[in-house]
Amino acid sequence: MATTTGGAPTLETVAAYAGVSRATVSRVINNSPKVSPEVREAVEAAIDELGYVPNRAARTLVTRRTDSLAMIIPEPDAFFFADPYLTTLVTEVNRALDATELQLVLVMQGQSGATPARGRMERYVTSGHVDGVILVSVHEANPLPGILSGAGVPVVHGGRPAAAHAPLPYVDVDNVYGARQATEHLLRLGRRRIATIAGPQDMTAGQDRLAGYRQTLHEAGLEPRAVPGDFTERRGFEATRALLEADPRLDAVFGASDLMARGALRALREAGRRVPEDVAVVGFDDLGVAQSCDPPLSSVRQPIEQVARDLVRLLLARVEGAQVQSLTLPTTLTLRASA
Repeated sequence: MATTTGGAPTLETVAAYAGVSRATVSRVINNSPKVSPEVREAVEAAIDELGYVPNRAARTLVTRRTDSLAMIIPEPDAFFFADPYLTTLVTEVNRALDATELQLVLVMQGQSGATPARGRMERYVTSGHVDGVILVSVHEANPLPGILSGAGVPVVHGGRPAAAHAPLPYVDVDNVYGARQATEHLLRLGRRRIATIAGPQDMTAGQDRLAGYRQTLHEAGLEPRAVPGDFTERRGFEATRALLEADPRLDAVFGASDLMARGALRALREAGRRVPEDVAVVGFDDLGVAQSCDPPLSSVRQPIEQVARDLVRLLLARVEGAQVQSLTLPTTLTLRASA
């Protein structure tokens, strides 16, 4: 490698070495199309020879890009780390960025009211520190979608936004159909006293999964038996105990998440009910939790890897100023021993 005197090589050093202007070197570094292939090759060779490292801060001033994307999850830390869907989605989004020069910044914003931490987070993402934002697990009362949209921050929503939120582009799965798949399977097994532990009703995923379950039972001439839930295992356990107390002849449970379904399995076991002989159970997500349950859990699978790739693809297009179409991906039912 060639060396220079007076410290690290500069933009001017590279320009002199390649026999071009400083502006031309800058265009090459910033991937401008206004450079011929021959000149680009000469500049890149000079950069390699001299060991020049572009000043990212200076590049940011020129391009107004930070090369960072934020993923904001407005849930308490304990909820995030216990939820396999959220942790897997973060992993897959980060993996989808492997082929780029972009850095993922994870931000967890609790659901409590206005706090100094929330204010700092909002100022951070609206003040040019990131190029765009993926929003996930947003409850209806959270004002963040409107704040980001009003500030002109490129945003893509993981899941369909609530009706009260700004109409942001999104990547979702067909939660209504997924719930129908689960409920129809339970009906085919001959189950007729089918209950659901629903997801949060201030989130579209919770609303849609409950709607799919109710539609299917109404079409079968059966009465829905729904109890509210929050996607946690503890709530699945508590709700199932309440369901058994209200109807000891209960013969099936559809949990709107695998964690709640796992809680249902635990409550059924403590109550002496056999799964699936006495009570069949189906969950939703089909991540590692489902396979590790006892018995292994039948579950509606979300294509989480594709969700992550599409979230990144749409956000990068938004950062470039392009209009994008929202996506709703199909679900599939994975059958195991619980139903």
